[in-house]
Amino acid sequence: MRMLHTSDWHIGRTFHGVDLLSDQERALGAVAELVAEESVDVVLIPGDIYDRSIPSADAIAVCNRGFEAIRAAGATIVATSGNHDSPTRLGAGASFAAAGGLHLRTTVAQADRPVLLADEHGDIAMYGIPYLEPEITRAELGVPQARSHADILDAAMDRIRADLARRGDIRSVILAHAFVVGGAATGSERSISVGGVETVPLSAFTGIDYVALGHLHSPQTLSESVRYSGSPLPYSFAENSHRKAVWIIDLDESGLREVRRRDLPSVRGLSRLTGTLDELLDDPAHAEAQEHYVSATLTDTARPVDPLRKLRERFPHVVHVEWARPEGNPELRYRERVRGRRDTEVAQSFLTDVRGAPSAGEMAWLEKALAAAVAEPDRQPAALPLAGELTA
Repeated sequence: MRMLHTSDWHIGRTFHGVDLLSDQERALGAVAELVAEESVDVVLIPGDIYDRSIPSADAIAVCNRGFEAIRAAGATIVATSGNHDSPTRLGAGASFAAAGGLHLRTTVAQADRPVLLADEHGDIAMYGIPYLEPEITRAELGVPQARSHADILDAAMDRIRADLARRGDIRSVILAHAFVVGGAATGSERSISVGGVETVPLSAFTGIDYVALGHLHSPQTLSESVRYSGSPLPYSFAENSHRKAVWIIDLDESGLREVRRRDLPSVRGLSRLTGTLDELLDDPAHAEAQEHYVSATLTDTARPVDPLRKLRERFPHVVHVEWARPEGNPELRYRERVRGRRDTEVAQSFLTDVRGAPSAGEMAWLEKALAAAVAEPDRQPAALPLAGELTA
């Protein structure tokens, strides 16, 4: 049997306020093309199909078209819910969807009820472990003392291993949405820890032929049989160096035979640019970034006026602009800037930075005020006059 492992679609997510639905639809189309090209039998999706628990109508439409394209390419789909999904909403109509080749596992009760799919060598048991929040699921799993994700996952795996033992000699696949020790986060993942420790050990999955993990957004190999596929699109500028991918997994009569990586096409690149506004607008070295999502850091000595509008004339997909003084953050260097300087010099610099250089008359007034403040004896401030005592 040949499987394709993808995850963390996050349909409906925005990128610095920019709608990504069209990009996501193109990415799912690329997954469907790989399904057809590789003659994939089953697509595994371990969670975070949507980006929020109540997805928009447009997000649902994009997701459904993605499912339809994968089914039309010839693959059955097995999916679980992640920490971004609503298990109830995602799992609604699951029994009906299964008749059409979409198998959804979104509840604790279903964790040890595998989807049984067969090839020429017999059945393969595919177990879907949805995101398990300890505070919510420990009672249902019969471990009221559990506080960590590791405790909860162990309880779910105990049930799965008991089911496998009853079935005898059968190959097994697990889909799990979890943060496994050894995985590296990219920064665009939402924490899955509400209480207790969020990581789970790799050893929890010992003895399983293949484990398709979801939650972390970059492709990662924790062991030959335990992997993250990552998301099909980058969801933060920290992911600009990642090449998005899926895993192609072949099972033979004895279990895992081979795992291959297939890179996904880049829908739109990410670029971080630094320089003055004029440099970013004129430098031919930035030509490639014109079709990318751009994060720009401006180094002009004075804050540019309306830089976002000007940058979009060249970079229509710029999504983030910040201004950084060339000398760095003055607040972090304040002590060095004022050391050895007179009070009047410090005050003059402040006024110059805020509203322009003070006049000679203003400086004379400032020096007089500072001299009076220094000469003022230490005493309690005088009581303020009552309203009726105020004088002109």
